[in-house]
Amino acid sequence: MSALYAMPGNEAMADLLVRHSGIPRRALDLHRFPDGETLVRIEPPPQGDVAIVCTLDRPDPKLLPLLMAAATARELGAARVGLVAPYLAYMRQDTRFHPGEAVSAGIFGKLLGGAFDWLVTVDPHLHRYRQLDEACPLDARVVHAAPRAAAWIRDHVESPLIVGPDGESAQWANAVAAALGAPCVTASKERRGDREVRIELPGVERWPAHRPVLLDDIIASGQTMIETLHCLRRHGRPAAVCVGLHGVFAAGAREGLLAAGASRVVTSNSIAGSTALIDVSEDLAAAMNALRSDPRPAGNTIPGSTSA
Repeated sequence: MSALYAMPGNEAMADLLVRHSGIPRRALDLHRFPDGETLVRIEPPPQGDVAIVCTLDRPDPKLLPLLMAAATARELGAARVGLVAPYLAYMRQDTRFHPGEAVSAGIFGKLLGGAFDWLVTVDPHLHRYRQLDEACPLDARVVHAAPRAAAWIRDHVESPLIVGPDGESAQWANAVAAALGAPCVTASKERRGDREVRIELPGVERWPAHRPVLLDDIIASGQTMIETLHCLRRHGRPAAVCVGLHGVFAAGAREGLLAAGASRVVTSNSIAGSTALIDVSEDLAAAMNALRSDPRPAGNTIPGSTSA
């Protein structure tokens, strides 16, 4: 890898990757014209692979400048162009739930596959896809944040009870619980709309002395966690800690979690913000460095990671 570029808003993560990988950073600038169009300007790359760092929460306004930056790096001589996207958007719409809907995961993945040679990301939301390369046709390396989340919980929560707020969260909740040697329960969820769900927590009464830690891969609206917090309060449990691997946070989500009884809300730094206390940059750098010496088929995890 010969150079890193940071899309606007990704400078802090890029600097951490520089520190861990030793790969130098080069300049990338955007200029927004009054008519809404964007001019992308990059410092010409050295020979070899380059990487562009761009986490893809709120992806729509980011995507076109990102694609132009990748194309420009290639035109200016980069041998291969990779994407470090700590959060990867659009993976949840992985099937046509209602007639006429776009299957966004495949469409978005093909756009990235046409622009980049490889991808490094953290815990994409894969449900119907078995591997990331089924959605993104390129050399993809997946970093798992469960070990880092488990380490944070071990340091900050005494006697945790890991709670997965729905069935889709179970893979991450179980991985963190296993790393901690802690008990784990998974809620059952009935979704009645974008912001209306009903939660049940069978078996939670078995661990009355443990502090609940709600854990999911993505906190977006926060509604599933809010309903789980309400359910825990009905069971007379102490205030829970809410942990998300990716803190997307729709408007009012953090405030809603705290109002519902969360004692604390913590996420990884896959998306920057005040809750981003779990640092995954060293693992992302390891994945980038692995690409230099160990090219492998798409869909593989990085050496030393644990499956979630």
